[in-house]
Amino acid sequence: MNTPRGTASGRRTPPARGGGAKRGGIPGDVPQNRSGFKMLRIAILLLILLVVALTAWQDGYRSTRWREPLYVAIYPIAADDSPVTRAYLAALDVESFKPIDRFFAREAERYGLNDSEPTKIRLKPELQVHPPQRAEGAGLLSTALWSLRLRYWAWHVSGHSHEPEDIRLFILYHDPALTPTVPHSLGLTKGLIGVVYAFAASQMSATNDVVIAHELLHTLGATDKYNFVDDTPRFPDGYGNPSQSPLYPQMTAELMAGRRALAPQKSQQVENLDEVVIGPATALEIRWPQHAR
Repeated sequence: MNTPRGTASGRRTPPARGGGAKRGGIPGDVPQNRSGFKMLRIAILLLILLVVALTAWQDGYRSTRWREPLYVAIYPIAADDSPVTRAYLAALDVESFKPIDRFFAREAERYGLNDSEPTKIRLKPELQVHPPQRAEGAGLLSTALWSLRLRYWAWHVSGHSHEPEDIRLFILYHDPALTPTVPHSLGLTKGLIGVVYAFAASQMSATNDVVIAHELLHTLGATDKYNFVDDTPRFPDGYGNPSQSPLYPQMTAELMAGRRALAPQKSQQVENLDEVVIGPATALEIRWPQHAR
């Protein structure tokens, strides 16, 4: 005789005596069903991760072909309620970021890149929301989840633009009187997204440009060229001209080092993009020609 599985109301009937039925009337196939659902969830998650990985690879490949300009969308964000920050953002226009376009055009010409205009920056309307923050000391899994949240957030706030946006940079401006030290900026190759922490001060606009250009190249796969212990440029890739004689002080800085080497253990932060170059190692990472002029 078959054991009933329960009534329509959800109550279970006692199992019939004999036949080796387990106490409690738990059907023997429930654990198998649960296992099947678990495997289905894992399969769906893996499929999502595969799609994300393929999309990231496609974006990275397309963004470093350099057959046409990369459209860089800059979204300014007030990081505080300071009147100084509000006034600074109100004065921003696309011309404020032209030094970055000119820098990449200068370096592209030096490397003999066919496209004389590698980037085109577009200033977007100010955002009133902040990107999700990565927790300090976040592990690998937490960082991966934060990255997915950031990419979803970026799509949510900017994914409906009618203009092309190859790279999206979200610039959080701070009043330096309230925040004299800002967190480290970051650029993600996955999603071609950058989060930049900058200062709302006209005298610091040029140094902001260096940070923005640095993070822009991070989104394209460029790596840092400085020592993580003391932030000094790493020889030779972090030097503007490693074959310079005498070697010190360096006349220029490598963009992905961000500092100009004055001595083996002494360096100085650059103040503007006129002091910065893109070195051969970085050029290789972003798939530029390998022979600079």
